[in-house]
Amino acid sequence: MEPTNTTALAQEPDAVPKDAYGQPLPAGFQRVVQALNALGTLWIVALMVLINTDVLGRNLFHAPVRGVTELVSLSIVGIVFLQLADTLHSGRITRADVLLQGLQKKRPVLAALLHAFFHLVGALLMGTILWAAWPTLWESIRMREYVGAIGDFTAPVWPVRVVMLVGLCATLITFVLLALADVRRAARVRQMRATGHGA
Repeated sequence: MEPTNTTALAQEPDAVPKDAYGQPLPAGFQRVVQALNALGTLWIVALMVLINTDVLGRNLFHAPVRGVTELVSLSIVGIVFLQLADTLHSGRITRADVLLQGLQKKRPVLAALLHAFFHLVGALLMGTILWAAWPTLWESIRMREYVGAIGDFTAPVWPVRVVMLVGLCATLITFVLLALADVRRAARVRQMRATGHGA
């Protein structure tokens, strides 16, 4: 019976890693991303309660809750940005990966580098949006921008813009960390193949 190469077997599952999604982020930052996602989930629950209260108030007491439409429209934007970084980290961002799936089997190094390129482009996009959003935030604070109608219901817009900036920062950092993980994976696969451990 041939001896088993335990080193090769131990490394085989990681010889051609699929991608960087789901890999642990730096501990402190991962907790921040998860906390933002949880906050977004709680926000959704609060919206559900608000909407149902408005429906019950309209139908049972003919007394709708004021400002529900405005709050929902603002909240959707805030929730999306709060949960964006965790959605990206877990690999649930919509993407066309038919080409990458084929490359990961035949050319894993190239697939990892293409993943890195995708994540760097995403980081650049987040950075561009972040840069453009700063002046809008200060202008919103300066002019006391609000939604609703004076005398009925008004809500300031700037808190949601702050939430957007926080979500953008977290997503930008996540994109950069994923790109670094992709580059490390490409180097690891290349090294494994050079030493004869790769698939």
